[in-house]
Amino acid sequence: MSWLVIAPLLVVVTTAVCTLALGRRPRIQRATSVAGIIGYAGTVSAAVWAFVLGPAAPGAAVYQVGDWPAPFGITLVLDGLSAFMLTIAAGVGIASILFSVRYVTPENQRVYYHPLFHMLLVGVTGAFLTGDLFNLFVWFEVMLIVSYVFVAFYGTDHATAASFRYLVMNVFGSALMLVAVGGLYATTGTLNMADMARRLAAPDAYGIDPAPVIGLSALLLAVFALKAGLVPFQFWVPAAYTAAPAPVTAMFAGVTKKVGIYAIVRLYFTVFAAASVPVDLPGLTATSPLAFLAPVLGAMGVASIVVGGFGAIGQDRLESVFAYSSIGQVGFIAVPIAIAAAAPPTGTLRGVAITAALVFALHHALAKGLLFLSVAAIEDATKTDGLQDLGGLAGHSPVLSGAVFIGLLSLIGLPPLTGFFGKLLAFDAAVRGLASDPGLLSALAPIALLLGAVLTILYATRVWVGGFWGRETTAVEAASVESGQVAVLVALAAAVVLVGVGFDPIYRFAETAATAALDGEGYVTAVGLDGGDGA
Repeated sequence: MSWLVIAPLLVVVTTAVCTLALGRRPRIQRATSVAGIIGYAGTVSAAVWAFVLGPAAPGAAVYQVGDWPAPFGITLVLDGLSAFMLTIAAGVGIASILFSVRYVTPENQRVYYHPLFHMLLVGVTGAFLTGDLFNLFVWFEVMLIVSYVFVAFYGTDHATAASFRYLVMNVFGSALMLVAVGGLYATTGTLNMADMARRLAAPDAYGIDPAPVIGLSALLLAVFALKAGLVPFQFWVPAAYTAAPAPVTAMFAGVTKKVGIYAIVRLYFTVFAAASVPVDLPGLTATSPLAFLAPVLGAMGVASIVVGGFGAIGQDRLESVFAYSSIGQVGFIAVPIAIAAAAPPTGTLRGVAITAALVFALHHALAKGLLFLSVAAIEDATKTDGLQDLGGLAGHSPVLSGAVFIGLLSLIGLPPLTGFFGKLLAFDAAVRGLASDPGLLSALAPIALLLGAVLTILYATRVWVGGFWGRETTAVEAASVESGQVAVLVALAAAVVLVGVGFDPIYRFAETAATAALDGEGYVTAVGLDGGDGA
């Protein structure tokens, strides 16, 4: 059954190749793309049930490519954390492809849209499954190369400039990542994550000096923060999100941003956490890489909440509002992770905080996917997304507006929607962190989360009152909403509601994912390392 681990990757690669070959048969190409994403979701579901959630599930499964044993071969690992992230990717991916078929013009769909979309998913899937640090770099590059093309997809001046900025920043980030990966290999003698965790936990037994890990992990943190769009690396987000095709923007916000978050959690908590490394910085003396992560990521998260929230309030276009909002919302994910890093290794706070971050990541993927696709439907119908041009849309298109309303309420955190549980758990982690260690980060976290919640209410209210209520504008009077697009939005809005109403199994899934992220020994055991020492 270990083949199920690689099955999602094989399905999406096959779909990318088939849709490329079918470029001259657009109807068959579109049907193949839809069938492929459904097959992808099916294999993800089967693998998650068989290895993580099912009654006889072992909790993790490993596929050794070519039967080369770890740490020498390419290892793919499906555990609770990777399963949770793959589930998010599958859900947003289905909605984005179904919407694409009804939204992107047939001419543009034939210009490699579907092969590129599935190659984007190839990079995401590989990054979530890989058990090897170098291959994490490779999958990042696959994802980013496709992203560059999508940002420049329409060929306008705005799209070309946005793509160039995105390219420059991420090429620099990729170079940093490669330097860090090489440095970690030179330090530990291995690239396999499980083997690296084992060696860092017992450096004397393997004759290594783990001191450089702090600096090298700092480089990786900067790279992953860039991929996630955290402040101060957020400058690419608004331009890239408004330039790419809207269904791809839904994937950027809902899925590719989460790859950076996933990498931070996987490497710091699964691989680096067991290392005993002196950290001697101004105002900080400790012996764990997590002690470095906590204040740095906490500051990034707090700054992202503030910058994204105030930035969203100042925008006059729906797409720009939600682009800046994404900067702020990813801060809500980063702050609980920082709280987990600052928490003692014993006790429950780490698990609670990581669970909160994962639940908020799920909420953000669903809500932002819904809202970005809604913007596309609105712009397709009215030929504008300017707030001043959308008055009366609630009365003209009540179903479409209702879907937007549900997305906004979820962003605000109204029960019983997914956003309520994401914010509730984030605040719970912040309050517990303050009670456990009343330091600067613990004091700032609840204040920042509260400020972010207030800013979200302000810009969500401004969007609804300023853009949907009032007298019908000329653009709205002439609008004709496409029924297929609305059907996808209704399905996503229903998912936002149902995930909240039936939250208990979702919470247990997130807890399972958090437990997997924190169980470095279990990860090492699952991989097996039958090949012995990597050096």
